[in-house]
Amino acid sequence: MKNVTLLFFFLTISLISVSQNIDNKNLTLDLIKSFSNKFHTDKTNIALQNAISSNDIRKLAINRNNLGKTDNYFKYKVETNGITDQKSSGRCWLFTGLNVLRPIATANMNISDIKFSQTFLFFYDQLEKANLFLEGIIDTRTKPLEDKRVEWLLKNPIGDGGQWTGLVDLATKYGIVPEDVMPESYNSENTRIISELLANNLKADAMEIRTMASQKKSDAAISSRKIEMLSDIYKVLALSLGEPPTEFSWRFTDKDNKISELINYTPITFYKKWVNINLTDYVMFMNDPSRPFYKLYEIDYDRHLLEGGNWKYINLPINEIKDYAKKSIIANEAMYFSCDVGKQLDIDRGYLDINNYNYSGLFSVNFEMDKKQRIETFASGSTHGMTLVGLDVDKEDKSTKWLLENSWGMKGYKGFLIMTDDWFSEYMFRLVINKKYIPEQVMKILETKAVMLPPWDPMFADEL
Repeated sequence: MKNVTLLFFFLTISLISVSQNIDNKNLTLDLIKSFSNKFHTDKTNIALQNAISSNDIRKLAINRNNLGKTDNYFKYKVETNGITDQKSSGRCWLFTGLNVLRPIATANMNISDIKFSQTFLFFYDQLEKANLFLEGIIDTRTKPLEDKRVEWLLKNPIGDGGQWTGLVDLATKYGIVPEDVMPESYNSENTRIISELLANNLKADAMEIRTMASQKKSDAAISSRKIEMLSDIYKVLALSLGEPPTEFSWRFTDKDNKISELINYTPITFYKKWVNINLTDYVMFMNDPSRPFYKLYEIDYDRHLLEGGNWKYINLPINEIKDYAKKSIIANEAMYFSCDVGKQLDIDRGYLDINNYNYSGLFSVNFEMDKKQRIETFASGSTHGMTLVGLDVDKEDKSTKWLLENSWGMKGYKGFLIMTDDWFSEYMFRLVINKKYIPEQVMKILETKAVMLPPWDPMFADEL
């Protein structure tokens, strides 16, 4: 009888344990009540609730001890003039890329400043992306809609974002023109509607091509229909942005107040005369601690032109990238820089610092992860491109802060953003540097076979 009683006791305990485990998997009213009780045991929570629920969380989390601890001086700075403004568009990659070229052109022309036309390259970017998409649809026309590549294509038919390799291919193929030769239009500065219209049009075209394939239409018929589709894209772009010039006459006044000769250019001859650099001499680096360093990576299908190059980069430790960036700035060469700009940004001061906001202290909840964890959990990735143009150092010549030329008009510090060296480490992802500042052993990595990554990898969204 005693043994039976003990058996019954242990069975009861086991059932209670199972019951508790099941309850712990669900949000019961009793469990929520316990959360509330715990919340009310800390009397400061009521005051915090009143403050946080009625105010901007960022203003409450601002770290006042961090204010006034830096200045706006930089020991090394690339000579730049004139802040640009991408307005309500995702063309930061175009502004950033062209801002890298501007100091080169101003030096060659002996002028104070020049602005290039983003609209000119944006027109061709959209036309080329439409062709790339339609060719992708043709290549996958017999695959099911559930196929991963088909799904990715239909989710990403076109957009105004991009990255450095797009600028390289577009400028090399089409050249560049001054801003006053093809100025901004309302729709180049406000791209949401035109992007939606082009995307919907291309999706409809995709379904038509797939229907033609199911009806066993010939390759020639599909290809001919694609050309008609692209003609419609051209029409929409021409009506919304204006047609890009194939030739133009242009002159300028230099620093000595001399008017240059009026010359007839094509966009290619203008580029070759006044910029005249080999854009393939620039190497893209990534700092992605979630993947092995000292390897070459390639993003499949991540390009702007059908015949263009996929996006390739060398993954390196952050301190090595900083060393090459320092050499470039000292040599007066700007760099294409992309980062997760929204993290710890104080836009009023134009200041990027990992200590700008203390959210964990405000809520007494841990929100922190390291860079690798943020990448692996999709919490961080590149969102914006800017031009790296300045560096300050301490007495030991170690970097302390960096200067970024932005394309948000005069927002921030006179159109610039200042970032601390620590912020650079945590939230910088991509940097493009001329190969002459890169050691030979690192350049040899470009000769190795790249690790191919899919276009839907979360690290590789376009900069906006």
